[in-house]
Amino acid sequence: MLSVQRLYVSFSLSAVLLGGGVALAEPVKPIKIGELNSYKAQAAFLEPYRKAMELAVEQINAGGGVLGRPLQLVIRDDNGNPSDAVLVAEDLWAREQVDVLTGTFLSHIGLAVADLAAHKKRFFLASEPLTNKLVWDDANPYTFRLRTSTYMQVAMLIPEAVKLNKKRWAIVYPNYEYGQSAVNTFKSMLQQAQPDVEFVVEQATPLGKIDAGSVVNALAEAKPEAMFNVLFATDLLRFVRAGNQRRFFDGLPVVSMLTGEPEYLDPLRKEAPQDWVVTGYPWYAIDTPEHQAFLQAYQDKYKDHPRLGSIIGYATIQSLAAGITKAGSTEDAALIEAFKGLELSTPFGPIQYRESDHQSTMGAYLGRLQDGKMVDIRYIDGASVQPSDEQVLQWRK
Repeated sequence: MLSVQRLYVSFSLSAVLLGGGVALAEPVKPIKIGELNSYKAQAAFLEPYRKAMELAVEQINAGGGVLGRPLQLVIRDDNGNPSDAVLVAEDLWAREQVDVLTGTFLSHIGLAVADLAAHKKRFFLASEPLTNKLVWDDANPYTFRLRTSTYMQVAMLIPEAVKLNKKRWAIVYPNYEYGQSAVNTFKSMLQQAQPDVEFVVEQATPLGKIDAGSVVNALAEAKPEAMFNVLFATDLLRFVRAGNQRRFFDGLPVVSMLTGEPEYLDPLRKEAPQDWVVTGYPWYAIDTPEHQAFLQAYQDKYKDHPRLGSIIGYATIQSLAAGITKAGSTEDAALIEAFKGLELSTPFGPIQYRESDHQSTMGAYLGRLQDGKMVDIRYIDGASVQPSDEQVLQWRK
């Protein structure tokens, strides 16, 4: 398959023979996609994300590009810091002259870049940050979000939590915007469905710096009957290992966000907890035509299986290509209008960007952990776990 560089040459050097001479056409200017993310801080998720973005760009360019122009990625690291992310975004717009801006992983960084986009009146596609604030409380007309939000993922887990019929709940989460958003949503939804529920202990841990043994001890002392977990990445690994050593999880029902994602499940291997109800990405068990085509292309190129980050990276480029095509332009105002109600196909099937809150309807897989894999899986369409347009209007006020 042609590289992006060779494809750019093929776009730029098309020639026409004129009277025995050769006249070169004007170079075709690429569409520059500026992408900023926490590559060093969150490598497990973002290395597969980057690879899938590059795969999507390669495929689109091989098919003639977008509006007759090749796509070109300009990727920068935000150092996992909101202030750095703002400077990187400004540099991508000013010095690199990117046509569109996308990216961010951590929720507080996504919010910072979205605020800058509003100030600059520039289009921004937040690919990954999950906080509800991005599309509701702190929403702006310039920002759209691809990935399933905390509200949506919690709404997928709540029916399973209610089925447990447990009164005394423990909660553990990373103490920053994503974790706080997820916990507030879970408590509100569970109390509404089960008014007598009690949250007997909460452990809010510093991101990336969990004292896992102390956290497990504090949770165990409260003698909970069930637990909601929001930890991910290295914090999750340390927590699960400490819990296994202390046999804390024995007989304790757990519902957990993100734990079924290969980025976090694969490193645990035989240490993975049993029977947790999780959201995740069982790449080995999805047999839809859209996913099978993506899986084959990804494995052929990288000789590895995809992660959830791969899905998000690939669908990010698909979204931008579809939006630019619909807009017929990379102008910010045209892109904003094009993304309202934008429909496209992804490896998870068809999605739409809602006009009411700029949130996509991408869903997630729900299942139960067994021997390091998700079983009893089912796909939950994002559209089925989103609030009404009327509710969104109230929140966005």
